[in-house]
Amino acid sequence: MEKEVIHFDGSSSNRPLSKVVKAGDFLFLSGQPPIDPETGKFCDGNIEEQTRVTLDLIKNTLQAVGSSLDKVVKTTVFCTNAAHYHRVNAVYATYFPTDPPARTFVTVGSWPESFDIEIECVAIA
Repeated sequence: MEKEVIHFDGSSSNRPLSKVVKAGDFLFLSGQPPIDPETGKFCDGNIEEQTRVTLDLIKNTLQAVGSSLDKVVKTTVFCTNAAHYHRVNAVYATYFPTDPPARTFVTVGSWPESFDIEIECVAIA
């Protein structure tokens, strides 16, 4: 199985990572923090707003590479506070209303920037 790094508008980064990698029939999306695509700055809203911005980024990234949220098979949610669990779930459920993907919710200490959530996923190409 070969690995293919998928490049598209908005995928450049000064970090040593690929935003999307295709391997076989699967797409692996790097963790997406809540970055406002219009300003390029981190969203400083509450956890619900940060979750929406992050899931919109994932949705738009998947669409840009020919996939969609309904093809997501696994997500990992990284969050700075376990107390946000139910609030994140309320937003998350609106993006995956039926047959949600497998998911892991992990509490993390912090990031080098000021945000509270990051989500990575695996989807079918």
